[in-house]
Amino acid sequence: MRDNKLLSKSFLWMCIGLLVTFVTGFGISMNERMLENIFGGSGFWILVILEFVLVIVLSARVMKMNPTTAKICFILYSFVSGLTFSSIFVVYELTSIMMIFLISAIIFGIMAFIGYTTKVDLSRVGFYLLMALFGVILVSIINIFLGNGTLEIIICIICLLLFIGITAYDVQKIRALESTGLPEDNLAIYGALELYLDFINIFLQILELFAKNKD
Repeated sequence: MRDNKLLSKSFLWMCIGLLVTFVTGFGISMNERMLENIFGGSGFWILVILEFVLVIVLSARVMKMNPTTAKICFILYSFVSGLTFSSIFVVYELTSIMMIFLISAIIFGIMAFIGYTTKVDLSRVGFYLLMALFGVILVSIINIFLGNGTLEIIICIICLLLFIGITAYDVQKIRALESTGLPEDNLAIYGALELYLDFINIFLQILELFAKNKD
């Protein structure tokens, strides 16, 4: 079935993006000079802004891009994310990161399977999940100034639950995109970006809640 093909391509590109991100992050964490360049001055915020711009542009323009350009932009975004991700390899133990990655993959896989097989229309649920996510993001921004540790944990748990639900919604949405008649390669990159963001956010929330810091 073509929808299987589209989802397979989306998952393949998602995995490629995750590989680029984690290999880049680990490699940078081994280079003290690179870490100083990224986190020692304004470099980190430049990367964050670049990362934000790339994901916005890719989300908005992916269907109008040449397929090769879309793929390059996705890999570039994954690479830039890897530069900022290098901090987790400095802060947390590698064994803890690997365990959290495995747990995240299992949770993500279960919810992706549910999104693929369920006959329930998740579009309305997805809308409410996204609205709730915007609210949580607003509260988390406010908490940057408040510095409330308990609220931060609550926000983290809520974000985790929201992205778990959004994963199932996104998988179902990608299946529905098959009938639009749009270019399959572009659809696959769009789907890969959505799934990549879901996985990364599940991983980050679990990491913050349960990962073991380096001594």
